[in-house]
Amino acid sequence: APLAASAPAGSRAAAAEGADPVDFAVVVDQSKSLSADDLAREVEAAALIAQGEISERSRATVIGFGSSEKPGQSAVREVCQLTVADAVGRDHLSDCVKELSRRDERRMGPGTDFPAALRQALDRLTEDGEPATPRVVFLLTDGRLDVRDSRAYGDDPRSRTEEAEEQLAEQLARAREESVQIWPLGFGDVDRKMLTAMAAGGYRNGCADLPSARPRPRVLDGSAEIGKVLQETFAAARCARVAQGTVGKPPADLTVTIPEIATDGSITVSKHDPKVTATYYDPRGRKVPTRGTFDGSVFEATGQNGPVEALRVKNPRPGTWRVHLEAPEGHRDREVAVRAIWQGKLRSAVTLDPASPRPGEKTVVEVRMQTRRGVVIDDPRLLKGIKVSAQLSGSGFDSLSVPLADDGKGPDRRAGDVRFTGTLTVPDGADGDLALRAGMSAPGVTGDRRPLNARVTLGTPPVKAALTVERGSVHPGGEVRGRLEVRNSDSTAHTLRLALADRPPGGGVRISPATVEVPAEGRRSVPLTLSLDPDVAPGEIGGRITVVDTDDDSRVLDNSFIGVVVEPKPTVVGEWWGAFLAAAVLLLGLAAFAAVRLRARNRRRDLTGVRLELRGDGIRPDELTVRPGQSSGGEFRFTVTGAGHGPRLRRAG
Repeated sequence: APLAASAPAGSRAAAAEGADPVDFAVVVDQSKSLSADDLAREVEAAALIAQGEISERSRATVIGFGSSEKPGQSAVREVCQLTVADAVGRDHLSDCVKELSRRDERRMGPGTDFPAALRQALDRLTEDGEPATPRVVFLLTDGRLDVRDSRAYGDDPRSRTEEAEEQLAEQLARAREESVQIWPLGFGDVDRKMLTAMAAGGYRNGCADLPSARPRPRVLDGSAEIGKVLQETFAAARCARVAQGTVGKPPADLTVTIPEIATDGSITVSKHDPKVTATYYDPRGRKVPTRGTFDGSVFEATGQNGPVEALRVKNPRPGTWRVHLEAPEGHRDREVAVRAIWQGKLRSAVTLDPASPRPGEKTVVEVRMQTRRGVVIDDPRLLKGIKVSAQLSGSGFDSLSVPLADDGKGPDRRAGDVRFTGTLTVPDGADGDLALRAGMSAPGVTGDRRPLNARVTLGTPPVKAALTVERGSVHPGGEVRGRLEVRNSDSTAHTLRLALADRPPGGGVRISPATVEVPAEGRRSVPLTLSLDPDVAPGEIGGRITVVDTDDDSRVLDNSFIGVVVEPKPTVVGEWWGAFLAAAVLLLGLAAFAAVRLRARNRRRDLTGVRLELRGDGIRPDELTVRPGQSSGGEFRFTVTGAGHGPRLRRAG
């Protein structure tokens, strides 16, 4: 039985922190011109993107198509009804997509009816969907429009083709009207012109204002690479990216690398044979579960009984993942490919200076990006090609948008530090609350669009504050110092609240004091302390410090990025390395000195070359020369042997 086409509202709300959903249809050519191998590769390609989808709120349908030429035949066959791509839904998709490989000539003709295929896909994608959810059709075909024998289009082959082309144009216009993208993928002898017209004729706006996100046709010489290319096409359409992994036959260990910018991803294993099993290990070499949570990540594996399986990971640990493959004898002859489709849904931390501007005042906007794990993105290579902007909305004026840059010019202090900065002038008509949102677009990157809420200042505020934090590095469990300077010109005392914003839950950082009392018509200079938990993760601390006047309708007085880098605590050897090194150098010096002294002493006591002579009246002279190594410790032992006229010198011992 088909699964429900939409998830309960509660489950969708719970998943709102994950990747944004997309509704998509995989439309697969089942015409007679396809070989059995071509059809099998189409089935695996359809399974690949269905299993690899990174949002559990997405919906997918799989449709096969041919033509209708005889009574009882239909040009389309919906093998998988519109299904929510959660764990249950993806397992269902893994099963139902196999139906594409079963062609029944009694129910479907051998032609290629593009209009009927698109009509079915559009019908499904436009029913009961959320208006803001992108809708996409992926069309796989090996041929050209062929309705010559389809009587529904007219009385003769020529008129049938012309009518089908007109109906195709109508469906493309409908796709434009209904905001449905069409991404054609052809292989073999295809009509390139028609595929180009399909991509251009549908909805052109993508998930981001990027050339890569606009529909375009892909044409291959054959079906061998169709899975790889379809996955890349799918990633482009939903503002994700694909990391190519390694390939091998089981038993084997394959790898794929997920970058630190990724917040949602799926590791896909194109194994062809359900008998092949996969076990997953994170970048630290630890086996991860196929369901459940581990080390701050959420895991969900599906498709183990199909040609493609996938491990969906929310908040994946960046680095190189390992997939261990096993298979019984007789199921080890086909190569398995591992890939990862991922997306970075980044959280933007935004500051506004001044924090509560006046109408008509010029302000500086600064934006930093971080993952859900709180990892601050500080490598500009991860955000190559990104476009960042700030949108200001509020009471009394029309919304405005300004570009932000990281080029070291104007208000941007340093190029390449991944702090995007720009200026905007608050409209003169602003008279209340402000909402500042950061927009970002790059291949594989989206933003969370959470606003920085502020309020315009009318008149002269009674309290002014300036916040500073000592920038530098600190070890886990350490502390960071700062200072808050406050001036109160009001006739009554004010209470200020200090808080950390844009930090992940349980982020391991606390600020004290939490509140500051400022006397009437007085000043205060207050030391601040940021305390780090012993297990806080290395890297830059993300988020902001905010100072709010609780006695002035919670007006924000100042805000600042934390900007402190946590370095791992050194080991005993690392901490005392200097002392160890100095001691080692001293010991080596002493040893060398002792060796030199000993050698000099031994040289002074060495008897090598000394000649002993034996002489006497009436005896034959004799002599003995000390050779190297015979005078250990400066001593040479010898004896006189023989008697009478023949005594001789001999070495003793």
